[in-house]
Amino acid sequence: MFVTRFPRRARAAATLAGAAALAAFTLTACGEDEGAAEPTSEPTSETSAPAADAPNASDVAFAQGMIPHHQQALDMAELAADRAADPEVRALAEEISAAQGPEIATLTGWLEEWGAEPAPDDNHSGHGGGHEEHQGMSGMMSEDQRAALAAAEGPAFDALFLDLMIEHHEGAVAMAENQLAEGAHPDALELAEAIVADQRAEIDRMAELLLAED
Repeated sequence: MFVTRFPRRARAAATLAGAAALAAFTLTACGEDEGAAEPTSEPTSETSAPAADAPNASDVAFAQGMIPHHQQALDMAELAADRAADPEVRALAEEISAAQGPEIATLTGWLEEWGAEPAPDDNHSGHGGGHEEHQGMSGMMSEDQRAALAAAEGPAFDALFLDLMIEHHEGAVAMAENQLAEGAHPDALELAEAIVADQRAEIDRMAELLLAED
């Protein structure tokens, strides 16, 4: 606050002037306080607005669905290690494991970060036991298909593995394309783009191997 000091010899004369200055200062301060109080409502609207990259329902569903979908691909690839006859089929299975394992970790981390429910823990069936809605639509294996693949060996395994994995990849591509159409989170959209590109390329590669098997 601005305070004016006066020489002692002029103290009496300054008393009235000081009172007037104090009154004027009080009125000015009140006016400034009233003016400063006006914009207080604006920051409230900013803090209540959702973040631009906040996940929406599609982002959460994409992560929750893709985790078990990838996990089944890992299970299939693991069978190829000691059942496949074609070295190219075994190499493809290893590449699938190397790519989709880290993606599972990424998707799981997102769900934790978003405070969303974790993906169903279902490593023993093609989304059976309450998750039948994913079968067919997403290319998940049925229990019978899983049993048939586990029982096959050599060239018979290679042919069945390629056939089932092509269908499985097509399901993943469909899920990723749905995410691209309806998702909002930038990282989830980026991963969906990568899944579409990578798995389409692998579908073409598997189709060629399948023709060679014939």
